[in-house]
Amino acid sequence: MIVKEVKVKGILTKSNLPVSDYSVNPYVGCTHACKYCYASFMKRFTDHSEDWGTFVDVKYWETIKNPKKYSGKELFIGSVTDPYMPLEKKYKRTRTFLEEMQGSGCKISIATKSDLVIRDIDLIRTYKDARVLFSINTLDENFRNEMDNSVSIERKIEAMKKLHNGGIRTTCFISPIFPEITNVKEIILKCKDYCNLVWLENLNLRGDYKARILEFIKNHYPNLYPIYDEIYNKTKRNYWEQLDKEIREFCKDQNLEYVRNDDSLKRGINEPPIVVNYFYHEEITK
Repeated sequence: MIVKEVKVKGILTKSNLPVSDYSVNPYVGCTHACKYCYASFMKRFTDHSEDWGTFVDVKYWETIKNPKKYSGKELFIGSVTDPYMPLEKKYKRTRTFLEEMQGSGCKISIATKSDLVIRDIDLIRTYKDARVLFSINTLDENFRNEMDNSVSIERKIEAMKKLHNGGIRTTCFISPIFPEITNVKEIILKCKDYCNLVWLENLNLRGDYKARILEFIKNHYPNLYPIYDEIYNKTKRNYWEQLDKEIREFCKDQNLEYVRNDDSLKRGINEPPIVVNYFYHEEITK
């Protein structure tokens, strides 16, 4: 792993995500090296020739001079990197940002696949309505090992539980959903007592990793390849439309609210989670 410290002018950038006003990424690159990483496009903004997933740039920025200008704004930490990858234990760039923004009145969402976030639970708790999203798309440890280098599934769920019990809102981000591999219902049942939201996001293949994932499916799940060919080469949505119907019925049976493209914080922290279908969210504008 190639690690380089870099100076940057700022750490907050305007966001076009439907769930935030600003994105915050304390690192460029990520040690998780997810095979399906949509953020690999970030490589073209670096001077790295190495493969995505084999390098990390550690960002150092000038101290944020007027944090209160972000009062009421939604900040999404970790849109194209994991802010709690193992290197955070040493460099503490995510923690530094959270310390600088304390008392600013901003709202924060943190996306991670790591239980290192537990280290900052007292700091995160100082932000009103802060929430932490854990990306979980399988309960099969073997499949998880094939896809990324993050911590085990049980460690993620245990971290989610600790945050939830500590009064911090959590989201189970079932993403990306691999057709006929990701068991959405099973994951919801496993995590529903420890989260306030369940986000569902389809596997969206584009860029250089499309061929890589399709080749993986062809080699490891040849019986499923025709389904992936229908979805990703012939661009048919039948699978997602059917899954939408199935999850809607499942949520009805479980007495869980099921909505589309709406992550509003409507309920108390100890109430059952809302399940949010974000299939094709990239087509939605703010």
